[in-house]
Amino acid sequence: MKDNTGIIMNIQNFSVNDGEGIRSTIFMAGCPLRCKWCSNPESWSFDNDYVKKLTLDDVVKEIRKNLIFYRYSHGGITYSGGEPSFQKEFLKSMVDTFFNMGIHQTIETCGYFNWDHMKDIFEKLDFAFVDIKVMNGKKHKELTGVDNKKILDNIKRLGELDIDLVIRIPLIKGINDSLDNINETASFVSENIPNGKIEILPYHSLGNYKYDKLGLSEYKNIFQTPMKNEILTVKKIIESYGIKIVDCK
Repeated sequence: MKDNTGIIMNIQNFSVNDGEGIRSTIFMAGCPLRCKWCSNPESWSFDNDYVKKLTLDDVVKEIRKNLIFYRYSHGGITYSGGEPSFQKEFLKSMVDTFFNMGIHQTIETCGYFNWDHMKDIFEKLDFAFVDIKVMNGKKHKELTGVDNKKILDNIKRLGELDIDLVIRIPLIKGINDSLDNINETASFVSENIPNGKIEILPYHSLGNYKYDKLGLSEYKNIFQTPMKNEILTVKKIIESYGIKIVDCK
């Protein structure tokens, strides 16, 4: 077994919010985006009190403790972050290992990665959550630090694989909840993802305290959470495109 090392924020066992059944969510540090509403700013660095180095053996030992729970709940492992693809080699080592162990594997990704470097990894995964934060490329760069062309291209490619795929929209009042953006997002999903599904994640500020602890107070932003009736309107628009709304929380 390869004894390489990854930078991990946490392994959260008994998670029921990141896929089917009881799961272990592996939060990997590192991210190419700087979303203005990020709830995990500790993922931006490999050098803070929130992260630790773990070998592949360390992770496997932790996962083995939970095999019975995965088996009886139809659960498994979810890779989250940060952005799991930021540590591509360590991610690949884990995916290969747990694929050979027959464990269901899910990834939560922002979609900003080199497709050629990730294709073989996705082919061994069972499920993927991918964010579409906003469709306009210029606005996407203003809000996250990167253009979204690579993300949208990767989502199209994922739509061609034999993998369950859910698009997540982190819904933020006055940022990406306009009717134009929601219609454009739904149209894109409808055209490019067979049997596409969307999950709406209303904005929350629960991670804002971390900015002060990390000395990143100047990066902290406060946004507004959409009202229930506004969220319902968004869901109805999406469903009008024949897209199923799911709730994996």
